[in-house]
Amino acid sequence: MNREYADQFGPVARCTVERLMRQLGIDGVRRKRKRLKTASARAEEGPDDLVEREFTAPGPNCVWVADITYVPTAVGWVYTTFILDVFHRR
Repeated sequence: MNREYADQFGPVARCTVERLMRQLGIDGVRRKRKRLKTASARAEEGPDDLVEREFTAPGPNCVWVADITYVPTAVGWVYTTFILDVFHRR
């Protein structure tokens, strides 16, 4: 906004600017959010599948599975690990 216009009319409400731009068919510049992307490893680069996708167990303490993930928070990343006894499912 040029300075002469601002001095003449003072502050203008945002909704007024939005309405006038809509009437004139003017669009503002939209900045795209940059999203972090995780590149998955190829199958041959990953660890071996020791349970061959068979998530059943004949008894307790025979098969354990685990996963680790991270969650963004306001102060940084929090890493969470889940470990599961397949027989008991807990």
